[in-house]
Amino acid sequence: MKGLKNKLALVTGGAGGIGLAICRRLAAEGCTVGILDLSQENAHRACEAVAAEGGKAVPVIADISNYEALARAIGDFTASGKTIDILVNNAGWDKFGNFVKQPPELYRKVIEINLLGMMNVTHIVAPGMLAQGAGRIVNIASDAGRVGSAGESSYAAAKGGVIAFTKSMARELAGKGIAVNVVCPGPTETSMMAEVVSAAGSPDKLREALLRLIPMRRFGQPEDVAGVVAFYASDDVAYVTGQVVSVSGGMNMVG
Repeated sequence: MKGLKNKLALVTGGAGGIGLAICRRLAAEGCTVGILDLSQENAHRACEAVAAEGGKAVPVIADISNYEALARAIGDFTASGKTIDILVNNAGWDKFGNFVKQPPELYRKVIEINLLGMMNVTHIVAPGMLAQGAGRIVNIASDAGRVGSAGESSYAAAKGGVIAFTKSMARELAGKGIAVNVVCPGPTETSMMAEVVSAAGSPDKLREALLRLIPMRRFGQPEDVAGVVAFYASDDVAYVTGQVVSVSGGMNMVG
């Protein structure tokens, strides 16, 4: 990918699953990666995994729903005077279940992490990009936010908000050298997917049903998403902004 070498990237939820795959790919492309995660132990373990492959990574420990603590953590990460060139808003959380049976605190948590947390990070990082007149923001949403998903109403609502926010920010920042795009993973083999499937009651049947809906007849791997993120983070997409791409094996072909 063009233009990724020596760039400073921040990946939220970067300690596992899709997030770690993104960190490893960006580091392999020559970025120094800040792995932002709620768990200090997991963030340090992820940094070790990146370093083992010859990459550079730094742990950034913060709760993205806590604006003040988040701002301090990101400030420490950029204390050397460097500006974050690439922001990947990947952190997310889901809880499968019928919406009308969920307590309000649960769906508020889903919105807080998946939507408001992403807005918090962007609000803190974007001014630096504006000051340097360049940057890439890649937001990880979900096809649930494009077409809906039974049992994931709150999650779909949050991810739909991520998509709308991205398009709006893309318009606001288009003349400032900053591209903002969305990547929507379909069913991807991660611990979060495993939790969602297991909560469905008949996990084996659900997996079989999902596979029948995927033309490529396989679930996505975190690396499938990481490659697309690296593309959107690169200079190869200098004239692309406000776009939404599904990484779903053809499951959702939204025009």
